[in-house]
Amino acid sequence: MLLYVTVGTNDLDGAGVFYDPVLATLGYRRQRQDETEIGYSADGDIRCRFWVVTPFNGKPATFGNGATIALEAETRAAVDAFHAAALANGGTDEGAPGLRPFHAHFYAAFVRDRDGNKLSAVCERPE
Repeated sequence: MLLYVTVGTNDLDGAGVFYDPVLATLGYRRQRQDETEIGYSADGDIRCRFWVVTPFNGKPATFGNGATIALEAETRAAVDAFHAAALANGGTDEGAPGLRPFHAHFYAAFVRDRDGNKLSAVCERPE
């Protein structure tokens, strides 16, 4: 359903320092960059699916209160790695890796990036 997602930043270089290792845990890597944005995708994808951008209107980036971007993880180990990489690169914990009550196999971790954007990695497989 979604074509791509963007999050705003006030420090594009710092955001790259955060997102490069964090998204790598889920199989995404930096594919494009210019002075206003960084685009990430999986190898072989024809377009970037996750963008970190400085706001087009020139005003400071802010995060959405109540907004969370959930990214699919192939394994629970990838969820754990996502969480660890986020904390090691300036993110903050919003929920350690573990099972959630949404269904029997909903294993997730929640973090905020350096700009306060809330992200989650989710594995819905049994192990």
